Amino acid sequence: MKAPFPKLIELPAAPLNASPAPELTSIHAARRRGPYGSSKYRGNCGGYLIRDLLRYYQPRRVLDPMTGSGTCRDVCKELAIPCVSMDVRFGQDAADANLYEAVGEVDFAWLHPPYWRQIVYNDDPRCLSNAATLDAFFVRLRLVLRNCRSVLTPRGKIAVLIGGYSDRGVFQPLPHLTVAAAAQEGLRMAATEIIRLQYGNTSSSRTYRSSFIPGLHDQCLVFESGRL
Repeated sequence: MKAPFPKLIELPAAPLNASPAPELTSIHAARRRGPYGSSKYRGNCGGYLIRDLLRYYQPRRVLDPMTGSGTCRDVCKELAIPCVSMDVRFGQDAADANLYEAVGEVDFAWLHPPYWRQIVYNDDPRCLSNAATLDAFFVRLRLVLRNCRSVLTPRGKIAVLIGGYSDRGVFQPLPHLTVAAAAQEGLRMAATEIIRLQYGNTSSSRTYRSSFIPGLHDQCLVFESGRL
């Protein structure tokens, strides 16, 4: 007789420490998105992870160069943290170094880039979702990381939320490749990766004829300046 599959999984206990955001651990499971951004914007994440990261790192000023529906901007507004928001939809290319001349110093940058072409957001060739190849995607993502690092204070952090997915039958481990790309830009991991459980995905309610291991999470990677 098969053992029943547990419907509710208890998370491991986290050690007590002096963290200003004790709820923030390597697993982030927020069932609701919160009053941030818009759920109508495809691929948009909720704001609770961003809120916890900002509570933990306590930046004085934030950069959000791929603002989407404004989730990070809304969280910053709630926490009274100045936020510089940009988006290619408004003609602001996050890969353009000239765009950052007027940004000024920031303590924290939030990046939630397209997961390559999993969702194509528009027909703008500057959008990462329109990169013709995986290599081309990471060429532009490296430029974005480089630009963010150029305005980062010495104590600053760059957080990237990204997930892997199967692209035309080939799995693309985008988080692992992002760590490698960041290292090439002189960035190192500042903390453990944060596994963000995905709730409410449209694919979760579908039935597929093929057999595969469903992905139920993406990863938040926090970087800081410095090489290993």
